[in-house]
Amino acid sequence: MTGPQTGQSDSDGPNYLSGTMLVLAGVVLAVSNFMVVLDTTIANVSVSHIAGGLGISPSEGTWVITSYSVAEAICVPLTGWLARRFGTVRVFAGGMAGFGLFSFLCGFAPTLGALVAFRIGQGICGGPLMALSQTLLMRVFPKDKQAMTMGIWAMTTLTAPIFGPILGGTISDNWGWHWIFLINIPIAIGCSLAALIILRKAETERFADRIDGIGLGLLILWVGALQLMLDLGREHDWFGSPMIVTLGVVAAVGFCAFLIWELTEETPIVDLRAFRRRGFTVAVLALVSCFGAFFASLVIIPLWLQGAMGYTATWAGYATAFNGVAAVIMAPIVARLMGKVDPRALVFFGVSWLGFTSLLRVFWWQSGSDFWTLALPQLIQGAGMPFFFIPVTTLALGAVAEEETASAAGVMNFLRTMAGAVAVAIASTYWYDGAQQKRAALSGVLNGAQNTVDQLTARGFSPEQARLMVSQLVDQESVALATNSTFMTMAVIFIVSAFIIWLAPRPQRAVSPGAAH
Repeated sequence: MTGPQTGQSDSDGPNYLSGTMLVLAGVVLAVSNFMVVLDTTIANVSVSHIAGGLGISPSEGTWVITSYSVAEAICVPLTGWLARRFGTVRVFAGGMAGFGLFSFLCGFAPTLGALVAFRIGQGICGGPLMALSQTLLMRVFPKDKQAMTMGIWAMTTLTAPIFGPILGGTISDNWGWHWIFLINIPIAIGCSLAALIILRKAETERFADRIDGIGLGLLILWVGALQLMLDLGREHDWFGSPMIVTLGVVAAVGFCAFLIWELTEETPIVDLRAFRRRGFTVAVLALVSCFGAFFASLVIIPLWLQGAMGYTATWAGYATAFNGVAAVIMAPIVARLMGKVDPRALVFFGVSWLGFTSLLRVFWWQSGSDFWTLALPQLIQGAGMPFFFIPVTTLALGAVAEEETASAAGVMNFLRTMAGAVAVAIASTYWYDGAQQKRAALSGVLNGAQNTVDQLTARGFSPEQARLMVSQLVDQESVALATNSTFMTMAVIFIVSAFIIWLAPRPQRAVSPGAAH
């Protein structure tokens, strides 16, 4: 897999911009990165609105999130090849234009199938943009300004997930879910045109590189089959359905064929050779498991708050976004600690902290919890996030040879994005099925239900209304218990991952903070 390195410019060296044009280039690239990262979380709190608008279940609504993530993951390995084949600026501008087009189509999608298809298009176009925005920033800014520039770029990456749930909730409540996609259009058009005009001097030379077409085809086959199996399994009784069995077989066979092909191909679409390094393997395992659990929580929490706690999308967004606030504050501190403290200790602390906050949710969150009881664990969790996400990159990429850094970073990004999609599908199924099981258990041990119905009837409620109120109370408690069970499972995943990280050796070389993007 090729990483964000995109070939040399047509001249002998980089073409730096100056003055106003340099500032405009920085703004265009930072805003583009912000928008793409924003779209990974803006739909999380809007799932209930989308489900209601399209007449589908909330679990089906999560396909809007997983389809985008899967498409983005598949496209990430193609970034380097696309940039070398067509030019970095052309691919960036084309990706932005395509992102805007599919955002328009998402905003007017009449059915779930259409919306999922257009979200796939969004993910394909958005997949290369994060890496390319960083690459172009490094090309157009002089070396003495690159540290400051990358700091600003990193800040857009950190702040976008904060604004995503807040904007998504506010827009969905006040203007409708369609507008969480339509707001992208003017930004995408503006950034695409500006890139073609301002960044044309930073264009890279084009090369007629061949692509690993068979590897790409096998990748699409097994990833697509796996995600369809996970997304559709609950509605089709899992392996009681011939369709789900078929998808499972296709995913398994396709994955095995993909591994064999990629390990023997000279220029693989996904270079798996980095896994021969123990440090890389252990760090990626921790990254995949922890990011998957973390991203799934960003979907489950809004679903619970809106579906059972009576929260609007706006307030669910506020509660969800608190984890980003502390993350922004702690990120500079972690960056300073990186050169002084063993990164394994930082990752161990960060992942343990995520496990601790998951346990806080288990013991604090109840069906009657107020806003701050729900938001406080989010805020506390955010303080530990940089201790995990920043050092784990150093652990992984510091374990491979310098010439393997780009391909290893591509593998990390692919697996991280895939982990988010797979975890959302698994966690939402676990959560929904858990709620049904808890409801059945509560109904079997319910005491005094008839007495409660009689008291409500005496106060003027009809028997049907009284029974409905009791049923709603049982539903609310069962969903709260299922939420606690889900976060208990996540806590176990975090704690196990924290101890696994010590299997990685201490990295022997420094890694650029932006190397993983």
